[in-house]
Amino acid sequence: MVNAAETTVKNNRTTAVTEFLFSGFPRLEDGSIFFIPLFFIYVFIVVGNLIVFFAVRMDTHLHNPMYNFISIFSFLEIWYTTATIPKMLSNLISEQRTISMIGCLLQMYFFHSLGNSEGILLTTMAIDRYVAICNPLRYPTIMTPRLCAQLSAGSCIFGFLVLLPEIVWISTLPFCGPNQIQQIFCDFEPVLRLACTDTSMILVEDVIHAVAIIFSVLIISISYIRVITVILRIPSVEGRQKTFSTCAAHLGVFLMFYGSVSLMYLRFSAIFPPILDTAIALMFAVLAPFFNPIIYSLRNKDMKTAIKKLFLSQKILTSSS
Repeated sequence: MVNAAETTVKNNRTTAVTEFLFSGFPRLEDGSIFFIPLFFIYVFIVVGNLIVFFAVRMDTHLHNPMYNFISIFSFLEIWYTTATIPKMLSNLISEQRTISMIGCLLQMYFFHSLGNSEGILLTTMAIDRYVAICNPLRYPTIMTPRLCAQLSAGSCIFGFLVLLPEIVWISTLPFCGPNQIQQIFCDFEPVLRLACTDTSMILVEDVIHAVAIIFSVLIISISYIRVITVILRIPSVEGRQKTFSTCAAHLGVFLMFYGSVSLMYLRFSAIFPPILDTAIALMFAVLAPFFNPIIYSLRNKDMKTAIKKLFLSQKILTSSS
């Protein structure tokens, strides 16, 4: 479907697409059916991750590498969902359901850059748990505050830099119609399929993404397999439970994040029904971030204590003012 937002070149009867139309949304007369729950999920994600972030920052007992990584991850989650959900919400109550070419490129860049940063950070967190449990005596000398800050900053910087060439390349491709993106947000494969050029690069894109995902999953899996092996050797049941509890939240987030990522990007040429595509995209972009603050707050005693202190301090400040 080519709309009025396209500039027609009459000489060669081609059109230059300046807007894309999302066609992954269900065709319903009342978009509020999906708008209201999605809005509350988004608010919960933002508020929940802000609580986790500030609870870690304000509780001195949590000023260690593990919780620092958790707070950075929570901060990234806020912007990760903000890259897509607000536009989804506006499209649900709008008849147009369009996005400009520049807006689409920016959405892809920030969404995937933040996702890459989170993936690298999860890998760093797995390595941190490996060192802490498998080499506890050397942990303080290895995971110094300086190294922790460098790893956090490096995860974000690399995550944002690695996608720049890909986004710049996509921006140079000709788009001459149709302009319907078969998804609920701008993603690499749906957008590349609309390019008026050789789409064989899609396979190259799939391979690059698959290698990056598999490499990260392997590192994290090997780290946790080694960690679990060490935990099982602890003689006391109480000691095993206490040690494993520090890794349970990380494992839960890892499974949620990379499980949805794998369904989304490790299928290559497999074509799913549109409704399944939309469901996978929602799990990847919405449901996984929704459960992360729940996992980190409910599965961790220290985090629950820090959150209680945060609310108590805010209550005291409010009553004193």
